[in-house]
Amino acid sequence: MAIQTSCLASQLLASIQKMRTTEFTKTDSEDIEDVILKIEKSLDIKFDDFELIDVKTYGELNDRIIRKINKEHKVDCTSQQAFYKLREIISTNLKIDSKNITPQTVLTDILPKKTRKQKVKEIENSLGFKIDILRPKKWITTSLTILILSSLIYFFFDWKIAISGLIISIIGFKIAYKLGKTLDLNTISELVEKMTRDNYINSRRNKETFNKNEIERIIKKIFSEHLGISQNELTADALIEK
Repeated sequence: MAIQTSCLASQLLASIQKMRTTEFTKTDSEDIEDVILKIEKSLDIKFDDFELIDVKTYGELNDRIIRKINKEHKVDCTSQQAFYKLREIISTNLKIDSKNITPQTVLTDILPKKTRKQKVKEIENSLGFKIDILRPKKWITTSLTILILSSLIYFFFDWKIAISGLIISIIGFKIAYKLGKTLDLNTISELVEKMTRDNYINSRRNKETFNKNEIERIIKKIFSEHLGISQNELTADALIEK
């Protein structure tokens, strides 16, 4: 899968790099691959090799993704469905009256630090997908980042120390993210937004349907956030020249 997606990413990159926007010219194949993977994951689709090679505009790319979904179009609100689904799961797993769970509910109020990892895991198991909302403390990631940079510099002086530093920092990052308990979001509303963006199909009540208008917004948001491109520049007729 990784090889196939990488091949597709390279093909799409070759076209996108010629788009008439400054931001796209700075995009590399790994960034494109990440975006494609995120879209595939969220929309439960999979592109084959050469499937996007003939794409000429962002609008065509957007339409190609929507056609790939191959589900019934239904005008309804996925965010609302995701909220009710999440509210029911939180109420059941955390023993909280659903009436007390609103979009404005603060996550730290219902997920105390002592049992946070366990409760988040229970919520993920009930949802059927990861919500990925826990992070290590910022000072930890900052310290490990400094260690990585220092190790790279040390290659000019002692490669053994440099490699040791890199190994320690990589292991440190893995442990930090595995044990991290800091919430990445503030409210239920923010969590619902993340769910519908990262796991759109699985957040819906009926997984055999989708809302075309919502999908277009999600695709644009994923491209914008992960490639650093203004949504205003992602117009339907933005050219992808070959």
